[in-house]
Amino acid sequence: MHKSVKDILEKRQSGTKISVITAYDYTMASLCDKAGIDILLVGDSAGMVMLGYESTVPVTMDQMVLFTEAVSRARQNALIVSDLPFMSYQASISDAIANSGKLVKAGADAVKLEGGKAMSGTIKAIVETGIPVMGHIGFQPQTTTLAQGYKVQGRTKDAAVRLIEDAKALEEAGVFSIALEMVTDEVSKIISETISVPTIGIGSGKYCDGQVLVVHDILGMYDKLKPKFVKQYLSLSDQITKAVSNYRTDVESGKFPAEENWFSMDKSELEKLRKEIGK
Repeated sequence: MHKSVKDILEKRQSGTKISVITAYDYTMASLCDKAGIDILLVGDSAGMVMLGYESTVPVTMDQMVLFTEAVSRARQNALIVSDLPFMSYQASISDAIANSGKLVKAGADAVKLEGGKAMSGTIKAIVETGIPVMGHIGFQPQTTTLAQGYKVQGRTKDAAVRLIEDAKALEEAGVFSIALEMVTDEVSKIISETISVPTIGIGSGKYCDGQVLVVHDILGMYDKLKPKFVKQYLSLSDQITKAVSNYRTDVESGKFPAEENWFSMDKSELEKLRKEIGK
C-alpha cells in the first residue's frame, strides 16, 4: 500500500520531516519513488521543465492529467499530489471540483492549488467532496509574477500578517498541508508553529515540516532558472550532453555499433541465403 494523507499527518506529529519532490514522467517518478520520497508532486512546473514554457501559466488540464497518469503508473509507495493549473479552479467552485476530480481519476491522491483566504471557500468545497487539498501561499507562480515579479514574500510586518492569516484560513478550510514558497524563514517558523497541518517549504527556510524541490533542479538538468534556495546534488546536464556527444562521435566514426551491438544469422543459414539470392 502506498502512503496516505493520514501517513503524512502522522509523520508531522512524530517530528520527522516530510520529503517532497516533483515528478512528471514514469521513469523519473519510478526512481524518486524507489528513493523513498514521501510525496511525489506532479507540479505545473512541468510546463517549464518538460514543455519549455516560460512560466506555468500556459499549462492545461489535459497536460496535467497526462503527467499525473504517467506518475501514477510508476508510484509504489509515495503519496501523489497534483497541481490544478492556472484558471482550472479560479473561475468557479464547480470548475474546481470537476477538475480536481479529473486529477484524482488520473491517479492523484490529492490536489494542490494556489491562494490564501480568497481560495478558502473553493478549498472547503473540494475537501467536502472527499478530495484532499494541499494549499499554496507565499510566492504563487501562477499569479504573483503578474503583479510583483519574482520576489520573496513576508519581508514586512503587514505582509507577514497577511501570510499568517492566509495559512489559518486554509487550515480552517480543511487543507491537509500548505506549501510555503519563498517565504522568509521567520514567517515560515511562525506559521509552522501556529497551524496544526504540515508546512512544506520551497525556499522558505528550515522550520517547515517538510521540503519540496523540482527534481530537475536538484539533478542539475534545468538551467533557465537557478533559485538561491535550490541545492544541486548532481550536474546531469554536463554528463548527459557529454554522453550524447560521445554517441554522436562514435556513430560518425563508425565505432558504434560494434559486433556486440548487432545480431547475426547462423552461418549455415547465411550460406543457404547466398545460394538462394545467387539464383
